[in-house]
Amino acid sequence: MTLDFSALKRYTFSSFNGWLAMGLGSGLVPKGPGTAGSALAVILMYPINLLSFGWQAVWVALAALVGIGVCQQATKTLNVHDHPAIVWDEFVGMWLVLLWVSPSLLGWGLAFILFRLFDIVKPWPIGWLDQKVKGGLGIMLDDLLAAIFAIITLWVINLFWPMGFSWQPI
Repeated sequence: MTLDFSALKRYTFSSFNGWLAMGLGSGLVPKGPGTAGSALAVILMYPINLLSFGWQAVWVALAALVGIGVCQQATKTLNVHDHPAIVWDEFVGMWLVLLWVSPSLLGWGLAFILFRLFDIVKPWPIGWLDQKVKGGLGIMLDDLLAAIFAIITLWVINLFWPMGFSWQPI
């Protein structure tokens, strides 16, 4: 089922859940809403990054838990599983990757590129999870796994080819 833009816009701005699910409106971008949501998540991570690592981790964990319900309600309201405009999962996935990398253009730029790559390509088991696990949990899980793939890839890159970005101090 496809929804017209006015229905998506109405849902986004008619409820707090819609506003969160649609990534504060970034999911309404017609081309690449997941990339737009991820880009906004990077911007929003700057003030979150002022917190200690522990509080950042709490923020990401709470955002993930809340995201299960937010995405579940969005799929129920829109009557579409994982509509591209639902980008709260991209926010949380991007925040999870950025949690581990100190803020720098290189570090956060690579984090963004790798997260988007794994989220779009969906290598196994990300694609499998995306197909098999439905509802809010499924929407969140594939992005969290894409984030883990990005974190591991960043770690390997930095291990074998130090590029001048650092890991967050814990």
